[in-house]
Order: sequence, then structure tokens, then C-alpha cells
Amino acid sequence: MTIDLKDMAREARQAALMLRTLPREAKDRALNFLAEKLLEEQEAIIAANAEDLVQAESAGLAPAMLDRLQLDAGRLAGIAADLGKVIELDDPVGDIFDQKVMPNGLQVHKQRVPIGVLAVIYESRPNVTIDVTGLALKSGNAVILRGGSETLHSNRTLVTVIREALAESGLPQGAVQFIDSSDRGLVMEMLQMGDEIDMLIPRGGAGLHRFCRENSRIPVITGGIGVCHLFVDRSADLPAAVDVIRNAKVQRPSVCNALDTVLVHRAVAGEVIPEIVRTLSVDGVTFRLGPEALAMLIEYPDLAAQVTPAGPEDFDTEWLSLVLGIRVVAGLEEALDHIQAHSTGHSDGILTRDADNADRFVQSVDSAAVYVNASTRFTDGSQLGLGAEVAISTQRLHARGPMALEALTTYKWVIRGENHVRPD
Repeated sequence: MTIDLKDMAREARQAALMLRTLPREAKDRALNFLAEKLLEEQEAIIAANAEDLVQAESAGLAPAMLDRLQLDAGRLAGIAADLGKVIELDDPVGDIFDQKVMPNGLQVHKQRVPIGVLAVIYESRPNVTIDVTGLALKSGNAVILRGGSETLHSNRTLVTVIREALAESGLPQGAVQFIDSSDRGLVMEMLQMGDEIDMLIPRGGAGLHRFCRENSRIPVITGGIGVCHLFVDRSADLPAAVDVIRNAKVQRPSVCNALDTVLVHRAVAGEVIPEIVRTLSVDGVTFRLGPEALAMLIEYPDLAAQVTPAGPEDFDTEWLSLVLGIRVVAGLEEALDHIQAHSTGHSDGILTRDADNADRFVQSVDSAAVYVNASTRFTDGSQLGLGAEVAISTQRLHARGPMALEALTTYKWVIRGENHVRPD
């Protein structure tokens, strides 16, 4: 099958022109149709996903990636529920802000508008197909989707469901385009389409992000790679800290907001490190420990099987699996230095009962999400009241953290006068 990306982008642009003026009710109706159809067609979706899983397992895809790939009835219900949350959210398009009246009587404000045509490249996670579609439509944008080869059957079926929902709701089917091919040459071709596509969002590993930054003529939003930290301060509630660490590491280890490294204040390391290892090893976690952290387990030979010395790259690794790094630090300043050196700017937190240390941590750590006494697993559009997200940005421009409706808009200046002319 021949794919003409230029035609695809032109169709998306025409759809975007229609979407930008649609009332909220029309967009919400389409999303409601889509949520219902996902559940109606779940048997076909799960069957298509099973084909992808078989092929991915045969190809040796890592367990973390297989987990990201899998769809079942529970996950589909969650995806549909997230669409419901998006429906409930206010539509940002048309919002007016920064209103002022100039001394000459000109009335000035900014007004939110859709970005236009988005392109999203992603790997292994077919739920992204629905999350991105929902947020793009609600914010008045058209979108071109390019999933990984390992998700081709799943995405093909999901896009069929999306297009049926668009048709039934009277929205243009061109609003959601799908590159139904694993040909990597099409990605490079798309990256050159700066005149046709307004924003590119790659969701995948560091290699994909680097490739897009180096080759794209489209503005690129990158993120979603998380080497995430929690620092256990000397004043932390230690039993509660272990519970938070377990949740951050174990609840879903294959995602970008899962915990990778625990930093422990030297004053409490002898108490908390054995407890972390003992508690989390029951869940199958293995550990990479710095030298001082290893010394805390000398009196616990029963825990040694789960522990190995940390290698030179281990504290720079996003594990995406049941592996956890632990390092002892002298205090808050050394913890901040470690995070500065090793964090990817995604999600980092402190566990403490010292309000001054909490404030110092929040002020000093420049990550997209900074936590005090909470699991890093909350860096998620749904958990933070956004319904879903198209990506988690770790950049400093335009948007940071979970990107949802408002992050998919820009603004225009609106100036109203009474036949004003600018004086010489």
C-alpha cells in the first residue's frame, strides 16, 4: 500500500480548519461515541492486540515493553473512562486572558486557539492512540499518528473504531490520520514536513528523541524518559516512606514515572535500607547498591541474593523493570547534587517531615514534577486532573509535565478599536 504523507497532511489541515470552530458540544459528542465504541468493539481490539503480543514476544521484546503493549478488558475500560474525564473538562479553545485597555482606548486580550496539525510518534503503547485522539479532538487539533511496528494490528483496529465514531458524530474523518506502515523511511519523510505539520511529539526511548531533534523541521516536544528519584530524609516517617517507595517502584514498573533510585540520609540508612530490600524483594525487586548502602546489609545475609553492587551507569539508567538503585548520601545537599547530576528532569521527590528541607528541595530541583511525601507515580494526566496526556514533557519551553488540553493550544492577540490609527 502506497502512503502519500502530503495528501494525509492536507486532509488533516482541512479537518483542523473545521475543528477549530466547532462548539464544545460537538467535540464532546464525538468523544462519547468513541468511548462507547471502544467497549462495544473490545473483543476485536483485544484479538488484534493478541496478534501484536505474539509477534512481539517472538521478536524478543523486553517484558517492560510487552507490558506497555498489552490491552485487556480492564485497560480498555480505563482508557474509555479517561475519555469520559476529558469530556468533563472545560474546553480551552476560545478562552480569553490577559485583558487590558491601553491608554489610547484599544481593548486588547489573548485568546486560546488550537495549534493545528499535530504528529505523534510512539512505541509499544496502543492506549496512546486513544489518549492522543481524545485530547487532540477536544482541543480542536487534527493529528497524524505513527505507532511502532509492534502495535500495528492494535492501532489499525483502534483507528477503525475512531473513524467510525467520527463519522457517526459528523466530524471529518481526516481529523485522525494513521500511518499504517512500519516503513521507517516514512518517519524521516514526515520529519521534513514543517510546512504541513505544526508540532511533533515523539514518545519513546532516547534514541527516538535524539533522531527527531536532529532531523526534524517541525518544532519538537520531547520528554517521557524518567530517571526518577526519591530522597529519604532523616526526619521521614520511615514505615510510610517504605510504602511510598514500594508504590513508586512496584505498582507499574514499566512506565516512565516509576522510581529508579532511592537516596537515603546516612542518619537513617542502617534502619531503612534493610527494610526497603526486605519489603520490595517480596515483589521480585532486585537492587543495585552503592558501597555505603551495601555496608548496611552486612548483618543481613538473607538479603544478599537480591543485591549487587551498582555499576558506573546504574544511577543513569531508566530501569522500566523491577530493578532499584539505592545510594546513601550525607544529607539534603548531597541528595540535590546527585539529582542534578543524574535526573532526566521528569519526576523527583523528597520524603521528610522537615518543612524547611521540603521547601529547599522544591526550590532546588528543576524537574517537570517535584514531590513532597508522595509517590512519583502521580505524574500522569489522569491522576493530575487532566483526563489523559499526549506526552510528559521534560522541556522548559511551552509545556512541562503531563501535556493535555491547554498544552495543545497556543493563542492569538485580539485588538479591538474605534477606527484607531497609530500616530506618527
